Amino acid sequence: MRLLNARTLEFKLFPDPKTRPEYAILSHTWEDEEVTFQEFQRPTATIQSKGGYTKIKLACEQAIKHGLQYAWVDTCCIDKSSSTELSEAINSMFRWYEESKVCFAFLIDVQPGVDAYGPDSAFATSRWFTRGWTLQELVAPKRVDFFNMDWGYIGSRDELAAPIQRITSINEFYLVDHHQWPCRQNLLCTASVAERMSWAARRTTTREEDAAYSCLWYLGRVLGLSRGSKKRS
Repeated sequence: MRLLNARTLEFKLFPDPKTRPEYAILSHTWEDEEVTFQEFQRPTATIQSKGGYTKIKLACEQAIKHGLQYAWVDTCCIDKSSSTELSEAINSMFRWYEESKVCFAFLIDVQPGVDAYGPDSAFATSRWFTRGWTLQELVAPKRVDFFNMDWGYIGSRDELAAPIQRITSINEFYLVDHHQWPCRQNLLCTASVAERMSWAARRTTTREEDAAYSCLWYLGRVLGLSRGSKKRS
């Protein structure tokens, strides 16, 4: 797993999970100005002006505020030019989110001051709740903190469990953290496969194959990537 030093913005590989430090992980929807692994290593002025670069830096700043030295962001921490690395990342994605210290859910379409409890609020209608990949990013981590477009804190998944249940149809039981269930995947597997599949029914992905890849966690499958597949949109 490649992590990003939140202070130096340098990458470091941690192949052994036993020696991997605590890290924050970002959940977001991809926009037009995302920054790749190769671009982040050589950040020209043009690259640094991209919204995706700013997003990575602000996620790192948030990690530091949480007392964490490392962060993981899918846009830049995966070398997508390597099919082997991309395949490993896709198959490890749930576990990486589950093992994070905290997940930052960045809702770029939610303005400051929005009432997260309103049924028709920008929080309830955020694109983040409609994407295929963000489902596992919602349920896998032990802790999820939601942020608006200005990186203002909205609330935690535990605090917002009631409105999130209304938005996603996922029972609050599977949204809050249970100390007696240290493994989130074991907790989620107490729901039937049919119920877990229903959580994904209304979610969409840009690429057809991503619909399958983003659901590996509840099917317990490991897949190779078809040529040209990329996470994600």
